[in-house]
Amino acid sequence: MKLIIRGGLVVDPVGGKAEISDVVVEDGRVMAVGRAAGGDKAPGPGAPGGARGSARDDRTTVVVDASGKVVLPGLIDSHVHLREPGQEHKEDIASGSAAAALGGFTTVAAMPNTDPVIDSRTGVEFILKRAGEVGLVNVLPVGAVTKAQKGQELAELGEMAAAGAVAFSDDGHPVSSAEIMRCALEYAKTFERPVLDHCEDLDLVNEGVMNQGYWATVLGLRGIPAAAEEVMVARDIILAAMTGGRLHLTHLSTAGSMELLRRAKDRGLNVTADVTPHHLSLTDEAVRTLDYDTSTKVNPPLRSESDRGALLAAVRDGTVDIVATDHAPHHFDDKDVEYNYAAFGMVGLETAVGLIVTNLVGPGYLDWVGMARLMSLNPARLLGLETKGLLRVDADADVTIVDPKAEWTVDPDRFASKGRNTPFAGMRLRGRVTETVVGGRLVVSGGKLI
Repeated sequence: MKLIIRGGLVVDPVGGKAEISDVVVEDGRVMAVGRAAGGDKAPGPGAPGGARGSARDDRTTVVVDASGKVVLPGLIDSHVHLREPGQEHKEDIASGSAAAALGGFTTVAAMPNTDPVIDSRTGVEFILKRAGEVGLVNVLPVGAVTKAQKGQELAELGEMAAAGAVAFSDDGHPVSSAEIMRCALEYAKTFERPVLDHCEDLDLVNEGVMNQGYWATVLGLRGIPAAAEEVMVARDIILAAMTGGRLHLTHLSTAGSMELLRRAKDRGLNVTADVTPHHLSLTDEAVRTLDYDTSTKVNPPLRSESDRGALLAAVRDGTVDIVATDHAPHHFDDKDVEYNYAAFGMVGLETAVGLIVTNLVGPGYLDWVGMARLMSLNPARLLGLETKGLLRVDADADVTIVDPKAEWTVDPDRFASKGRNTPFAGMRLRGRVTETVVGGRLVVSGGKLI
């Protein structure tokens, strides 16, 4: 199939420009980008989802009118929880892939804290097989750092890398042993894979459930200090300097972590980091304003307004490399309990674009090029995906089209994800995905799966 995306604002995160252009894709690759790249001949009706198409030499040409829309390299989420195997009541690869596609994500990296944990070649192969059967978006397995994520013994990193694991992480659990983290960074380096680091000192967390500060005191909830994150960030930056390994710090949430990250980059260390849309959008006051809604209970917790300001500043100045959702769906029973006993996590795949456009692009913290770097190009580089994250000739034909003016209300009952745990329910957002193209195939058109 030949697909022509006509007349949109095409964003090139490598060249740092956004111009009204056409994009032509065929056989899973980008064939041309430029003005009138799609030719002048208007196709006939009949393509799915309202796009127009015509038969020519037994091949279908589909035209998508992207006038007034933004055409981005396919979004890549480097941090999602798809829960399969073993926790399919929360999410599975099919429902998670559908949520990703509707959210504009063409590639997602699935964390290994499943049941059983993805800590072997067999587990990695299972994820790839199931993703192929579903066939909606690219699902890339992340292997565990330690066996069963117990933090006691390194998993078979080499076997998992050979099977297709793009990174290693014990996400959901910190690697508490500095010696094991040192070994993991050294060993992963030989396979040119990053270690995605969940930074949390459990002794400092000490059964906390929200950010330690004013609102935790007012609400009578046990707090988690910023130091619980920052101590581990500092330790692992030191280990990255020692080993030369590729360290990626996930879901950072504090001003102190941003300062530590800046210092590491100033020293030229091989350290990158991501932040989440929810930490950029909310503060710990949301626990009060939403009346103890357990969807606000996340790990790391929603922080103070000064922390959120530091994250926004770090996004604006390029200190932060990636925006990743940390999509964490839970069953209703895991959240419909007292705040102290609720599971940590919220869903994020279907709200990410709206939150970033509303809270960062709209106010001017980001332009479209910056958004493409944070959500397409840089995640592709982190995961070693050389032909993804950009819109250039011979790149993979993964494309996300956003209507920047579309306003919509978050309705969890309409999510494709099995998870409904979002604090953004009822919120009015601007910016919505209308089309998602994966490998040259239109999987979302007019905001609906096709």
